[in-house]
Amino acid sequence: MTAIVEARVPMVNATRFRQAHEADWDQLDKIVTAIERRGVRGVPEQSLLVLPVLYRSALSSLSVARETSLDKSLVAYLEQLCTRAYFQIYGVPTSPMRQLGQFFARGWPQAVQSLWRETLVAAVLLITGVVAGYLLVAANPSFYYILMPDGMASGRDPTASVQFLRDTIYNPDQAKDQSGLAAFASFLFSNNAQVSIGAFALGFMLGLPTAGLLVMTGFQGGALLAVFAAKGLGVGLGGWLLIHGTTELFAIILSGAAGFRIGLAIAFPGRKSRIDAAVDAGRTGALVMGGTIVMLAVAALLEGIGRQTVLADGQRYLIGGLMLLGWLTYFYWPRRDDGARR
Repeated sequence: MTAIVEARVPMVNATRFRQAHEADWDQLDKIVTAIERRGVRGVPEQSLLVLPVLYRSALSSLSVARETSLDKSLVAYLEQLCTRAYFQIYGVPTSPMRQLGQFFARGWPQAVQSLWRETLVAAVLLITGVVAGYLLVAANPSFYYILMPDGMASGRDPTASVQFLRDTIYNPDQAKDQSGLAAFASFLFSNNAQVSIGAFALGFMLGLPTAGLLVMTGFQGGALLAVFAAKGLGVGLGGWLLIHGTTELFAIILSGAAGFRIGLAIAFPGRKSRIDAAVDAGRTGALVMGGTIVMLAVAALLEGIGRQTVLADGQRYLIGGLMLLGWLTYFYWPRRDDGARR
């Protein structure tokens, strides 16, 4: 085996350098590949014993390759090889299913718990938007056309008849023929998914666009509620929205909270650099956003199936309320502190 000391001698000839050490690199690559495919138990004991030595030799080769400016392809190959070997030596081997289980059991809910302050702020902004949108349209229906995008209106505006509005929430078959309820529901889900992504992605701008998206989403919900309430259908619309909305809106609130965490980390990094603070906040936010995808998928099922088959107001509110209680219990039920970020 090539001695480690030799790898530290500066060499500028890439061909000679490769010839001198390539056998060790190939051996390390084969051992790492075998562990990746079959696990540690599928690799001979002698190979496991020599693995750390080969890894240190590869690190020395990588250091020489960087310092002597050897070809970029060789440096990239050694960086990849050393990274793979590092995770096999120092990483904790877990199966994909176990990692997924850990994400749902602790990773996601603990990340959400750590954002409880930002979550409260996001919820307040969304609710404030709903109240403001309702009051504006109730006082002056013309505000509806300013607050509500054309794609979300689909005829549901202050000029619509009571029967037309009633059909959209209680008679889905007829509503599909008259006003494209399926298209409206699809647009609503797509819009809320975009809001969730935008609320998180724009958080780096000190959270200001995130706050704007949350308030604007509330405006639209409040404006729609004002139109139906004026025709005596406010309770019915509430059930129609909340059967899936408690899940979907909660996902938006959590996305906003993740965006706020990044914005706050950049604005107030504390003793860390702004980049390091943003990276730490981004890790937590990424965990939360990974889970909101699940929430949006659940909301889509409730919207596409539950809302079309459950037509009674009481049942709709019950399902929506149980979903909200379920999410709150899942996220905020006390868990043992095992090092989660706070």
